[in-house]
Amino acid sequence: MTVRPTWKELLNKEQPLLLPCAHDALSVRLIERAGFAAYSIGGFALVGSRYGIPDIGLAAFGEISAGVRDIVSATRLPVLIDGDTGYGDVKNVTHTIEGYEALGASAIFIEDQVAPKRCGHMAGKDVIPADDMVTKIKAAAAARRSKDLFLIARTDARAVHGLDEALRRGEKYLAAGADGIFIEAPRSIDELKRIGKEFDVPQICNPLMGGHTPILSMDELGELGFNCAVLGLDTVMHAAKAIETVLLDMKSGKFARRNDGMDFEDYKKVVGYDKWESVDERFAPRS
Repeated sequence: MTVRPTWKELLNKEQPLLLPCAHDALSVRLIERAGFAAYSIGGFALVGSRYGIPDIGLAAFGEISAGVRDIVSATRLPVLIDGDTGYGDVKNVTHTIEGYEALGASAIFIEDQVAPKRCGHMAGKDVIPADDMVTKIKAAAAARRSKDLFLIARTDARAVHGLDEALRRGEKYLAAGADGIFIEAPRSIDELKRIGKEFDVPQICNPLMGGHTPILSMDELGELGFNCAVLGLDTVMHAAKAIETVLLDMKSGKFARRNDGMDFEDYKKVVGYDKWESVDERFAPRS
């Protein structure tokens, strides 16, 4: 069995670490096949693909963790899991950390939004008092079975109270026991520069398609001080567009896009058909 590197080991090896977002088991198999060192699971992509709903707090831990379980079980790659707000108070945060660690999380982030939460680049957000988030982080840190589980504190205060308050919260969250910081949705390169210089701990950037954060190259983000970039929408948005395109082509009756998809033999490799065929050959009774 391949031993997964710890998140700290991964950050030391991959600078900066690029994390595509898996929205289902098939997408994580493709991420692994493409040669990525790790990946993330975000609420926006997961609830959209699994339940067909927006990321506005409609799904809770039980529903989201069911999708997380399916994804994590399909690969041995290290994973950063979006723990949302922890789905409640300190009891729920403890339950969330324990549950995701048991499923195989390498790193988890929790955020300081008021429930029901929203995608970090959507309007209409609010944040809980900083001291309330501090208690959540303390509970999360205490809930870990292993100190190798990397705990990241995310703040959405930039959109509500400005960058100064977001940075102030970052300091408090680190003091409470977070291993890394995630200042969500900075609005300019100057803000990215300031954030990157502010903390001497691993930091995440989330350059979202159609979001507020400037889209920079990985080298540029690394130079600004970010250790990790999460690409949360790219795979699910491209998958949705590809499915819509082929369905419209089917509906037209032209079938012009029928051969644009993955080759059948290639798809069988992605889903591991050969493994299961070999099991049949070894153990299935012969007639």
